[in-house]
Amino acid sequence: MIVFPSFYRCAQTMVGIVVIIFVLFQQTSTCSAKHDPSCVPSSCGKISNITYPFRLKGDPRGCGLRKYELDCVNNVTVFTLFLGKYHVQDINYARYEIRLIDAGVVEDTACSIPRYFLNRRSLNFFDGDDRLTAGENISGTVFLNCTNPVTDDPRYVDVNVGGCDSGGHIYAVLNRNQEFTLMDIKGGCRVKVATFANWTSEKNVSYGDIREWLHNGFWLSWLSPVTCRDNCGRASSCSLNETTEQVQCDEVFVPCYIFEDKLVNNSITNSRIYKSFSGTKVPRLVKRITFRTKLTAWEANEDLIGQYVLPIFLVARCLFGVSLLLMLYIYMWRRRHVSMYENIEMFLLDNNLNPIRYEYKEIKKMTEGFKVILGQGGFGFVYKGKLQSGSHVAIKMLNKSETNGQDFISEVATIGRIHHMNVVRLIGYCVEGKKRALVYEYMPNGSLDKYIFSKEGSVPLSYKKTYEISLGVAHGIAYFHQGCDVQILHFDIKPHNILLDDNLIPKVSDFGLAKLYHMKDRSIVLTGARGTLGYMAPELFYQNIGKISYKADVYSFGMLLMEMGSRRRNSNPHADHSSQHYFPFWIYDQFKEENDIDMEDASEEDKILVKKMFIVALWCIQLKPSDRPSMKKVVEMLEGKFESLEMPPKPIFYPHEDFGHDSGIISDQTSWSGSTSYNNNLSKIEYGEQ
Repeated sequence: MIVFPSFYRCAQTMVGIVVIIFVLFQQTSTCSAKHDPSCVPSSCGKISNITYPFRLKGDPRGCGLRKYELDCVNNVTVFTLFLGKYHVQDINYARYEIRLIDAGVVEDTACSIPRYFLNRRSLNFFDGDDRLTAGENISGTVFLNCTNPVTDDPRYVDVNVGGCDSGGHIYAVLNRNQEFTLMDIKGGCRVKVATFANWTSEKNVSYGDIREWLHNGFWLSWLSPVTCRDNCGRASSCSLNETTEQVQCDEVFVPCYIFEDKLVNNSITNSRIYKSFSGTKVPRLVKRITFRTKLTAWEANEDLIGQYVLPIFLVARCLFGVSLLLMLYIYMWRRRHVSMYENIEMFLLDNNLNPIRYEYKEIKKMTEGFKVILGQGGFGFVYKGKLQSGSHVAIKMLNKSETNGQDFISEVATIGRIHHMNVVRLIGYCVEGKKRALVYEYMPNGSLDKYIFSKEGSVPLSYKKTYEISLGVAHGIAYFHQGCDVQILHFDIKPHNILLDDNLIPKVSDFGLAKLYHMKDRSIVLTGARGTLGYMAPELFYQNIGKISYKADVYSFGMLLMEMGSRRRNSNPHADHSSQHYFPFWIYDQFKEENDIDMEDASEEDKILVKKMFIVALWCIQLKPSDRPSMKKVVEMLEGKFESLEMPPKPIFYPHEDFGHDSGIISDQTSWSGSTSYNNNLSKIEYGEQ
């Protein structure tokens, strides 16, 4: 007979340790900012008794939660949610609910089209555990703007019949139970806005019904995140008793099984089953322990089982395990080839995107069979296209993607939510299996590099226009960092990625290397350096200078600004330590020695503008990220007076002994060539006629 007593005892010990650790972590409590009895309730308009967890703007510090702060505007209580303004209609403290209505619905009673975008996924981005939740009877209402009438889908409710003069075909779709997805958007339609509504009918609805629901507002609850934590502890959940309207802590059942098997007189005995309940108090944690004894006699066939049956069983079990692992490996290997397309589809289905989704045949028609090539890079080609409206577009075809389609997801997620005059606009996209395309507005004047660097046949920009372009680029980058609900790091700011429209207004483009991050994140983690040599921040090479943050874009903008002012490419600081070959060092010495900078055909006003650009650039290219200004401050310096600018310290590009001897440089792992963008994928794009 084969017996493994040590194995069973070892398994029992390991599982017991896991259960103890689980119990301890389940009982860990967290302090929370509960209601302070000394806080006096506030009021505004028809909303009175504003108290915890809410607070009115101007209330004493510590009264209510900051993220639930209300504002009193013209005697109307306003709640700001994701940059949207919502009028507070009611606060039901007994049911832990607040009723909100979109400000656009209140002010435009005839049309009742919401002004701000809000859906269930938006609530997931609410910082911390104290997030609001939407009830089951909340329905998403999506408004779409279509180029052609939609007559084949009863879910599309015509808004124009409700008295709205929208200047187009506007439809409202009641998104019950989230069954309306991105795949259901008709061709030529784009999402205008989405919001919540408390729907009360299962029948086919008219726009009058939707408008009535919108005017009634929608209820959001703070019960789950706030009250459960305060009353039941972080590890428990709770619910509202509909009869008593009291919070009741729900019991979370977690079964844990520990088996202790000993072979005694050819019998298995002492089989124990432990069942635990996780609640708010330790005595309730182990509520029932059941001891069960199971006797199995092997008296008659002991020799047969021990010598033949058991070995055969063990061999069969081993073969079964090997076969199962082999099938799992084959399954994972096959899924790896289709995972990138599934990830892209899941991303598109889970996000309400503003750009129009085109079919591949439409992309082919726009480009006349991919006739005119505007540019080429590691991702593929950029073609010139034409919409049905007659507007020209630049269509970026992606045929070489990283695993999981990260480039495509990054670019759509980033630029799809941006609407700024200094950012290139994403008009639409296409995804059909392996075929993926991005449709951008067309920039006839191409990229900035062919204007600031001398080329034959190129028309040089005036110093004033160069300054205006630099200010526009600064506004665009500042919008990435502070103007969006989710902040954006571009990581590839350079002249080649600054496009110019008909009026030479700059547009930041190419978001293939961009990263999204939240305001609470002080830094981000990268798997490798990314960007273009000559514009990459030092912290991407030297780990001990500072953490990687939005200051990396500030550095890149400083190098761009230096090149725009000098109209020449900066020498590579990594190629030679001699400062005399590197323009930023030279320009700093000229300022320090108060030498006049020779500029051809430049007026005194032009010289002041260029000097201002150089001073700001020198601030931006400081070695340590903490010494660089934010892009908001950069905009203020560019718009301010030259006399008010302070002279920055002389820039250095290598950490010396002050920063430690271990530089952590990673340049040995990478190779550089010209202006090639470096990442796990290469990215280079140029719009405009060549």
